[in-house]
Amino acid sequence: MPESAQTPYDAIGGELAVRKLVDTFYRHMDELPEAYGIRKLHPPDLAGSAQKLFMFLSGWLGGPQLFVQRFGHPRLRARHLPFPIGPSERDQWLHCMHLAMQECIADQAIREGLFRALSDLADHMRNTSTLQHPPQG
Repeated sequence: MPESAQTPYDAIGGELAVRKLVDTFYRHMDELPEAYGIRKLHPPDLAGSAQKLFMFLSGWLGGPQLFVQRFGHPRLRARHLPFPIGPSERDQWLHCMHLAMQECIADQAIREGLFRALSDLADHMRNTSTLQHPPQG
């Protein structure tokens, strides 16, 4: 397969790499005080959330369409409407993803391109313009 035809899924290492990215993302979300606002929007056990993100990212990155096969069209914005997502929550999510991508994706150009695309996606998930969770401290 010519490199130009390679999907981001393949370029970052396929299933194992996507799983590592998701696990690292949720570890950051679970441990970082600055991610408290989004962490409390999730259930105590992050396993189900991690599995859904893994399934979604697999297809979004050009790999197997696991999420679509199991749940149908992602309808991301509709699925996230029950949760207050404003600029702070978006930024917290992106912070955790940025850190995870730095740890898990070696190629800087791929990492930057994916982060730009995920930033646009995260911004689209906003359903409130107000700060829902004021910074602690």
